[in-house]
Amino acid sequence: MRHTPRNVTQKLIASHLVSGDMTPGAAIGLNIDQTLTQDATGTMVMLELEAMALDRVKTEVSAQYVDHNLIQEDNKNPDDHRFLQTSAERLGVWFSRPGNGVSHPTHQQRFGKPGKTLLGSDSHTPAAGSLGMLAIGAGGIDVAMAMAGEPFHTRMPEVWGVRLEGSLPDWVSAKDVILEMLRRHGVSGGVGCIIEYYGPGLEHLSAMDRHVIANMGAELGATTSVFPSDAAVKAFLDAEGRGEDWHELLPDDGCSYDRHETIDLSQLEPLIATPSSPGNVVPVREVAGEPLSQAYVGSSANPGYRDFAIVAAMLKERTIDDNVSLEINPTSRSILETLTRDGHLLNLLGAGARLHQAGCNGCIGMGQAPANDTNSLRTVPRNFPGRSGTREDRVFLCSPETAAASALKGVITDPRTLGMAYPQVREPNDPIINTRTLIAPMEASKARKVHLIKGPNIESLPDFEPLETQLDLPILVKAGDDVSTDEIMPAGGEVLPYRSNIPRIAEFSFRGVVDGYAERARETGDHIVIGGENYGQGSSREHAAIAPRYLGMRVVIAKSFARIHHQNLVNFGVLPLTFSDGDDYDALEVDTRIGFDKLQEALEAGGPVTAQADGRTLTLEHALTPRQVEILFSGGLIAWMRNQKAA
Repeated sequence: MRHTPRNVTQKLIASHLVSGDMTPGAAIGLNIDQTLTQDATGTMVMLELEAMALDRVKTEVSAQYVDHNLIQEDNKNPDDHRFLQTSAERLGVWFSRPGNGVSHPTHQQRFGKPGKTLLGSDSHTPAAGSLGMLAIGAGGIDVAMAMAGEPFHTRMPEVWGVRLEGSLPDWVSAKDVILEMLRRHGVSGGVGCIIEYYGPGLEHLSAMDRHVIANMGAELGATTSVFPSDAAVKAFLDAEGRGEDWHELLPDDGCSYDRHETIDLSQLEPLIATPSSPGNVVPVREVAGEPLSQAYVGSSANPGYRDFAIVAAMLKERTIDDNVSLEINPTSRSILETLTRDGHLLNLLGAGARLHQAGCNGCIGMGQAPANDTNSLRTVPRNFPGRSGTREDRVFLCSPETAAASALKGVITDPRTLGMAYPQVREPNDPIINTRTLIAPMEASKARKVHLIKGPNIESLPDFEPLETQLDLPILVKAGDDVSTDEIMPAGGEVLPYRSNIPRIAEFSFRGVVDGYAERARETGDHIVIGGENYGQGSSREHAAIAPRYLGMRVVIAKSFARIHHQNLVNFGVLPLTFSDGDDYDALEVDTRIGFDKLQEALEAGGPVTAQADGRTLTLEHALTPRQVEILFSGGLIAWMRNQKAA
């Protein structure tokens, strides 16, 4: 019997589908093979698993990384790291110690496996799609559920096929490919889609090049990005000593895609995203000559050996400009060791670069904040306002080649104008492999004896009451378009150390949107937030839902939502609704009261919801599944899970 030809995405989903069907928009459940958590989100995951009373994870592989909160200016971060390590021991989870590296490239090196599913409490988890995996970012509680053996529930995306042709010119690299996608489509162009790359141009992109592209698919709002598992993936796994984990996974001849796109790699040029959105992409030549004070190389968006080696080759026997600080952020211990062995580190240090520990560091605002009122060029995935740690920052996103060229010249520079030959750098086939500080899961019998170490900053997860069927609440915040979770709940060294303390971190809620929210929320009590298009884009951190919920946020009404934040709101009992008529958004103001009647009945019916606001009738839509409606009226996902077990 002949089967309909399938693309790689359809093969991955079909092999893990436990409920629903593969019709775009349909509710589906997926079996999850692997999970990834990091320390900025993993503390909540571990607290959620504690609330579920889970004894041991049910996945094939679960790994906990410490890569975000590495600054130890007091006890809070190291206390959380001890809690995470003992939790990992107790639950049978791999533990990657501080300094081992960023979760995404480290996971790709040690655990990535074609054909598997990966759910991560980090929005850049889709980077693993570079190996032919179905890798999706989600809120921590969804990852906790997967670790407990539950399926991941979402809606079947459309599959957007992007055919790559040709090969990249000199001075153009993988970062420019994903910047070209952002130039064409903006930060919400991929919502509701999985982007699958195929075509002859793949022959010229290594597995780590593909990581760069898949990583920043998150900035398009895509559910994930997928590449085939081919010779490039085999070469990567062979080099990492894991050749037995490779198998071929290619699209069938004659398969189809819901959307189509072609990129001729040979026609690309160096690109740059200007402040303060990954979607503000222009050719580097258009902003060349602007001064800068900082250039930054590293992060999960440019994590490979060649991303550092190309910079080292450009800087060999040269010196960076006197007014530029060049920050080098290695992405894994193994890559740092290999760069050292091959002499690249000496070139970087000799040119005046500053070397930092392997981790996320300045990408998440943990150190390396730029000077005020200056330009910073970074190879990181995001330049949302204030994410760098400087409130009024001016961050540009670019390739390592552009960052290095600009550091040499002291102004933003198109690397094609340097007047030097393009260095030929390749990934080594014999990288140093260091797994000595990657701690394997403990035997179950020993794990049961582990005592969780909780520092004084760690608070148990608060309980939230169920959504009520009748509400009359004021609007407390009116936000605009493309508001990110970094603006709802800031990152950085001041805020993230409180990630395991909801009452304390709640004080920072909406700091990037409006002043004084926490104080007003305490005075007002239960309230509503309204927003524009693509509300909640960016990071998967569920604190952007939990903390405002703790302060009384019960409903969010927006023109549209980013996928992960929409699900995080539901998971913690906050009702997400969208405007049927955009004029209603314009008419509503802060302090306007909105009333709902028979809300549960309306949501269960599946149709529009009506509400009253100052004598005006609002028609509001929702995209909730019956399961999500149950979760809302249970008080959130953990309470719903308890109810299911009790039943």
